Amino acid sequence: MRSGNRTPDQKRDVKITLNYYDYAEGSCLVEYGRTKVLCVATIEDGVPHHLRGQGKGWVTGEYNMLPRASSERIRRERTKVGGRTTEIQRLIGRALRSVVRSEWLGERSITLDCDVLQADGGTRTASITGAFIALTQAIHHLHKRGKISDSFPFPLKSYVSAISVGMVKGAPVLDLDYLEDSSADTDMNLVMTHDGKMIEIQGTAEKEPFTEEEFHEMLALGRKGCKELCALQAELLGPLAWRK
Repeated sequence: MRSGNRTPDQKRDVKITLNYYDYAEGSCLVEYGRTKVLCVATIEDGVPHHLRGQGKGWVTGEYNMLPRASSERIRRERTKVGGRTTEIQRLIGRALRSVVRSEWLGERSITLDCDVLQADGGTRTASITGAFIALTQAIHHLHKRGKISDSFPFPLKSYVSAISVGMVKGAPVLDLDYLEDSSADTDMNLVMTHDGKMIEIQGTAEKEPFTEEEFHEMLALGRKGCKELCALQAELLGPLAWRK
């Protein structure tokens, strides 16, 4: 039996608290079960050197785990960012940029800081789901202050969410917690749009190779989970359109 008596196709209880920070242009606290991630958006004028003069914006992500986010203290990455952190930061940035019409942002950068307050599996997927919400809030912040005209198309093309799937004890399951993740035969992270289009798939056979049939079973579970998460985003944010 899974934790919380979940069925194989059931994600953990998901809670998203909007406007968690007073000062940020966008923020939320995302909870996937016991995993808790604070996602904060910051808008700054200017873009990286390779984009200067093109009139396009830039969206990027940063990821960090607080020292006691897990059962043992994690050393702060003060001078050098580790390989896992770099990988996740790039994933967050790629996932968000895939749905951004950067030409409508102007030469501005939006940084999404994702800080893991408590980890119980799925920290990168929770980060992506929450970062999208903070990004949407930041875009509305720009619009309210007259920085983006509502005569332009809304800069986001679709909702984006992410969730983990895996093969645990020979069966496909959705949204792995730490105990499931640490014992899984296969661990996979899926990033998708609200209409089921795939942005990224990260999958590894940890113990036993998986078959094509098992892959499609996991993919179906992931699509179901992402669809539910995007529906929650839409419930909280409303349509991806300018607010009058």
